[in-house]
Amino acid sequence: MVETQIYKVSELTKLIKENLETNFKTIWIEGEVSNLKIPSSGHIYFTLKDEFAQIQAVIFKTQRKLIRFDVKDGLSVIANGRITVYEARGVYQIIIDYIEPKGIGALQLAFEQLKAKLAGDGLFEEKFKKKLPFFPKKIGIVTSPTGAAIRDIIHVINRRFANLHILVYPVKVQGDEAAKEIANGIEELNKFDDIDVLIVGRGGGSIEDLWAFNEEIVARAIFASKIPVISAVGHEIDFTISDFVADVRAPTPSAAAELVISSKEEIQKDLHFLQSRLKETLLSKIKYLKKSVELIISMCKAYAPLKLIQKYYQKIDELTSRIDKKTHNLISGKKESFIIMYGKFLEHKPTHAISRYQEILGLIKNRFQSGMKSLIANYKKEYLKRFEILNFLNPYSQLGRGYCICQKSNDGSLVKYISQVKTGEKLSLTLKDGKISCEVD
Repeated sequence: MVETQIYKVSELTKLIKENLETNFKTIWIEGEVSNLKIPSSGHIYFTLKDEFAQIQAVIFKTQRKLIRFDVKDGLSVIANGRITVYEARGVYQIIIDYIEPKGIGALQLAFEQLKAKLAGDGLFEEKFKKKLPFFPKKIGIVTSPTGAAIRDIIHVINRRFANLHILVYPVKVQGDEAAKEIANGIEELNKFDDIDVLIVGRGGGSIEDLWAFNEEIVARAIFASKIPVISAVGHEIDFTISDFVADVRAPTPSAAAELVISSKEEIQKDLHFLQSRLKETLLSKIKYLKKSVELIISMCKAYAPLKLIQKYYQKIDELTSRIDKKTHNLISGKKESFIIMYGKFLEHKPTHAISRYQEILGLIKNRFQSGMKSLIANYKKEYLKRFEILNFLNPYSQLGRGYCICQKSNDGSLVKYISQVKTGEKLSLTLKDGKISCEVD
C-alpha cells in the first residue's frame, strides 16, 4: 500500500513558491491598475486586472524612484517583473521591476501629468509673467559651461552689443542630478541684486536628454524667481515644462540671446526715432505757448491793468482806515467793561470765606482723631477679654496645672473613659513639656 503524502500548509506554500519562481523568473504582463495603495513605507501595492482575472502587484520603493510618471487607478500598463508567493497570506503576486503606460510613453505621460498639476496650481497664468528689461546691464545664464548653448548665447550677445556683463552658473543639463543643479542655480543667481534677466536652457537632444527641464523642482524654481526668466531648451519643435512656467519662451538658446538684448543698430534706430518725436513735441509745445503769451499781452493792453491796480490801491487804503477805527473803538469799550468787572471782583473777594472754612475743617479733624482713638481703645479692650476666655478654654493651657491629654498610640484617638482601653494597649500622654508613651497594665 502506497503511503499518502500529507503536506503542512507552510510546506505546500513553499513548494508552490519554488515552482512559480523557477518557471516564471521574469515575465511581461499587461492590465489595468486598481486598488492602488501607497503606505508610509513608500512601496506601491495594487491589483493588475483584465475582464477575466486579477493578480496582486507590488513596486518596491527602490524601483519606484525610477518611474517618471504617477501610477494611478484606471491606468492601463505594461509591466515586467517576477512571480512570487507571499507565504504569510498564501497569495501569489508579481514584483514589478519596470512599468510603462500602454499606448503612450512613460515620459510623455509624466509630462502631461505634471503639466496638468502645475496648471492647476496656477504656475502658467499670464498674470504672473514678468516683463523683460529694455536694456539689461547684467545677464545671468544657467546652463552647461561646455555645451553649444553657452557658446551660441555669448556669441550672439557680443555680436549685438559687446561688453555686456554676463554671469554663468555652470550646471549639468542631463542626468539624474541635472534638475537639482538647475533649480539650485536659479536660486543662487536670485541672490544677486544686480542681475536683470536669466536665461535657463541647453541645446537640442532627445526627450530623455531634455528631461531635466520637465522636472517639478525646476518649474518651481523658475516660478519663484524674482528675476525675469527666459526658457531656451532644445530646438523650436521642443517644448518643456520650463517653457510654460518661464516669463518668456525662446525656441533656441541663440533666440534667447536675441530676445534679451537688441543690437546696437536697433537701439540707435530707436533712439533716433525717439529724438525726432521729442523734437516735434517740443516745437509744437513752444509754438502753443508762444501763441498763449501773445494773447495775454494783447488782453493786458486792452484792459490797461495799471489803472485798475491804482483804483484798488485807493480802495484798500480806505478799508484799512475803517478797520483801524473800529478796532480802536472795540478795545476802548472792552477796557471799560474790564474795569467794572474787576471792581466787582474785589468787592466779593473770597479770602474771608476761605479762612472761615479752614477753621471748620480744623474742628472736624480734631473730633475725628479723638473719636478714632476712643474706638481703637474699646476694640483693644474687647480683644484682650476674648483672648483670655479662649486661652482658658484651650486644653493645652491646663497642662501646667498637672493635667495631661491621653491618646491611643495606634490611631491618635482621644481617651476619655476607662472602657475605651484594654490591657496591653499602648497610650501616648501629652504633658506640658513633652510626651510619654505607656502601656495599660
